Amino acid sequence: MKVILEHLTKRYPNHTKGGADVIAVNDFNFEIPDGKLIGLLGPSGCGKSTTLNLISGLETPTEGKIWFGEDDVTHLPPEHRGVGLVFQSYALYPHMTVRQNIMFPLQNLKGKDKLSKEEMNAKVEEAAKLVQIDALMERKPGQMSGGQQQRVAIARALVKRPRILLLDEPLSNLDARLRLQTREEIRRIQMETGITTVFVTHDQEEAMSISDEIVVMEKGILQQIGAPQNVYDEPYNLFVAKFLGTPAINVFEGEVKNGRLWIGDENVLDVSGVEDQPVSVGIRPEGFELSENGPFHTNLVQVEVMGRDTSVVSTHPCCVSGSIRSIIAAENTVIPVDGKVGFALKPSKVHIFSKKDTLRIPYPEQQRKGL
Repeated sequence: MKVILEHLTKRYPNHTKGGADVIAVNDFNFEIPDGKLIGLLGPSGCGKSTTLNLISGLETPTEGKIWFGEDDVTHLPPEHRGVGLVFQSYALYPHMTVRQNIMFPLQNLKGKDKLSKEEMNAKVEEAAKLVQIDALMERKPGQMSGGQQQRVAIARALVKRPRILLLDEPLSNLDARLRLQTREEIRRIQMETGITTVFVTHDQEEAMSISDEIVVMEKGILQQIGAPQNVYDEPYNLFVAKFLGTPAINVFEGEVKNGRLWIGDENVLDVSGVEDQPVSVGIRPEGFELSENGPFHTNLVQVEVMGRDTSVVSTHPCCVSGSIRSIIAAENTVIPVDGKVGFALKPSKVHIFSKKDTLRIPYPEQQRKGL
């Protein structure tokens, strides 16, 4: 089912005297393709959960429209939209078994949608097998792990075969290993069912790993939409560049002069075609290559060996993001000279941003690489 959000806006009145309304979602336009998994991503308070609630019908938009396929559902009650909802809290009935929890939505169906007991049991068994908890049907939530409880919540959302599946930070209560396993399961289930899915999270690694497309938001405003790797490689602005990536992108004060990029007193890169101007420079941690005679030098703080990779922690007077993290292959040996480490920079991993509007400024060296 295709979902279209058309100039979607949600305002909350500010009851403080003279205070302006709070705009949680601001003129949001987006088409969610049929059968895709979309990651709705952004920091806490950016409006992503409000957007999900607008799609589900739990919130009513101040302005704009919501379409499911050709149907305008903007003012349709949640129970008639055909959505499945999974929240951060599992919201399972503790006195009911797994079977009873999954069956509960089916028992509330009325009229032509009402099912016989045999039909309900068949649908429950099907949903339980899909999330691989069919061997736990007689257990109660208190006898299950967090990951198992979350699977029950997903099965309950899927049992009615919703047109749209909405997941609001469903992995936040799980430990790191369970988060990884459960997000893989969510992707598998979504691909098997083909249900259009919106996955809300503040964890960019989570969103990038399983989404067909990610939507990055800040302060209710859509910042960028695209395939995860494309958004990572071609951030629209400095906010997106800083939000995506672990470790985070390293940001420096820089300047473009005569087609060259300068950081401090070092001429670090060819940016021919870019006008002379002060810029913000973002360098991904993997954008550094050890080079004693490289054009860029930092002050070494420490070297952290992490098995597959080595993280070089250093500082620089022009760095605005605290310490610098450079990720290099573990087989490289870091040998500082007078406390400094030399680097060459990979153009595909170095982004420059306008000081006026924080937008990324492409330069020919990146354009030749398709970025």
